[in-house]
Amino acid sequence: MKSRRNAWLKTVEKFGYWAENFFILTLVSALIFLSIAQIILRNVFSWSFVWGDGLIRLLVLWLALAAAIAASRDDKMIAVDLLSRVLPERWKNSVALLTNLFTGVVTGLLAFFSWTFVEDSRIFGDTLLGGWPAWICQIILPFGFAAISYRYWLYTVKKIFGLD
Repeated sequence: MKSRRNAWLKTVEKFGYWAENFFILTLVSALIFLSIAQIILRNVFSWSFVWGDGLIRLLVLWLALAAAIAASRDDKMIAVDLLSRVLPERWKNSVALLTNLFTGVVTGLLAFFSWTFVEDSRIFGDTLLGGWPAWICQIILPFGFAAISYRYWLYTVKKIFGLD
């Protein structure tokens, strides 16, 4: 029974990795296609999509957060911590615990405040891209930061209980 559960969890984990990678690939492809289309339309036809530049900016935002989520899944976020390089080996686990805890707290706060931002945008009726509700375009912010926070809280718990 335990091996069946482990196999199921591995399948779910592989699907999550595949879905994240597919989402990033889709965003990169859309960004490249739209950027090239805008350049060609402007230079050849002296015309472009009115909403194109705004959508490109939104795609960059979505891509950055999707890539950050993917980087957090393997604890591969950019780390600027001099202490882990100069401290003795016995202290590295404690520093990693504090770093994971700090990252979980900060990204949790970012998720909370970005949720407030998106909610305010919805309440005030902000629009983007020629009339689309802005909150639809901004919804990646709270969910992205919440996903990163969740992962780093899990890393913190794993460090505390030695489940690495």
